[in-house]
Amino acid sequence: QVQLVESGGGLVQVGGSLRLSCALSGRIFSSYAMGWFRQAPGKEREFVAAISRSGGRTRYAESVKGRFTISRDNVKNTVYLQMNSLKREDTAVYYCAADDRDDDGVRVFRDDFDSWGQGTQVTVSS
Repeated sequence: QVQLVESGGGLVQVGGSLRLSCALSGRIFSSYAMGWFRQAPGKEREFVAAISRSGGRTRYAESVKGRFTISRDNVKNTVYLQMNSLKREDTAVYYCAADDRDDDGVRVFRDDFDSWGQGTQVTVSS
C-alpha cells in the first residue's frame, strides 16, 4: 500500500551535485526506515544510504561515505539524498525504498526493504 515517488535525477558533470527526493504516501511515514539504492547497467542493485525512522541513525556505503548525505523530513513525508562530488561511477538509476520493521534500526540489504519506487536516473559525465 506504500507508494514511493523519486525525483531530482538528471545529468550532472563530474564533481557536481544533485539532491534526490522521495515522497512516501499511503502509510505513516515516520513508521518506516528509508533507504536509497542504485543500479548501474549490467550490475546488481546496491545499497547507497539508509536512515532510521527517527532520523537519528544513518548508514552509508563505503563508496559514498563523506560525499552523500541522507536526511528525512517527517512533516513533508520525504527522504532526501544529497549527492556531492559526483563521480562517473555514481551513474545509475537510484531507487527509494521503505522498511516497515518496528524498530529504530537501519538495514542495508535489499531484502530488508519491501516497498520500492520506480527509480530516477542520475548520469555523471564530463
